[in-house]
Amino acid sequence: MKRAFTLIELLVVIAIIAILAAILFPVFAQAREMARKTTCASNQRQIALAFKLYTQDYDEGYPNTNDPYLFAGRHWRWPIMPYLGIGQKQQSGSFNAANGSPSILLCPSDTLSLSQFNGTSYDYSASFYHTPDQIDQMHFSDLLNSPSWLTCVTQTEAAVVYPAQKVLITEWYNSHDHTGAPVGLWGSYPFPGPDRWDGGRIFAMADGHVKFLKSRRIHPSADDCPDINLTHDGVAGKDID
Repeated sequence: MKRAFTLIELLVVIAIIAILAAILFPVFAQAREMARKTTCASNQRQIALAFKLYTQDYDEGYPNTNDPYLFAGRHWRWPIMPYLGIGQKQQSGSFNAANGSPSILLCPSDTLSLSQFNGTSYDYSASFYHTPDQIDQMHFSDLLNSPSWLTCVTQTEAAVVYPAQKVLITEWYNSHDHTGAPVGLWGSYPFPGPDRWDGGRIFAMADGHVKFLKSRRIHPSADDCPDINLTHDGVAGKDID
């Protein structure tokens, strides 16, 4: 006569499966996030190369459209677009699910930028279109409100004193390795909050190399934030040691 499983044996099997799932699911989640982080780093590496190609065509000058809000992805992406090979027919406006958001502009771990910033996860440092003296006078409120005294001044590759330590592009939100909800470069937007130093981001440096860094590695801005737009001395200074 065939022997069937007893209830206790079934419960033991279910318990073992539950234990294995509890062990393996976090591992799978970590592996998935590592893949997303790798994709994000690849995106920024290609974007940094596009900026390099741009400077070669414009006498080593970085993008400057006289737009004070050029730091935001929905602004800087347009002058760089021809160098990314995205093939978008648009010349301005928003990316969204309907007209296609190029994946190179969106970190796969970023769940906010598609709606908040028109499908672009990355920030272009304002240091590359403002002088070091201007940067040293600025606070994040100036970056947001663009006072009349603040003009856009093209910076060149030659003006970047520490290209391996100066951030060109980074993620707007800390989409990686954070303990709470992702926050922007200034913390809980629009004001600096205690969470501003939480987590980390992937950074593309002016020399083209890309790395993941904890937010606390970034030199503080005048507002005591990990804001690469307003790090002391602009292109003449460093964002990291």
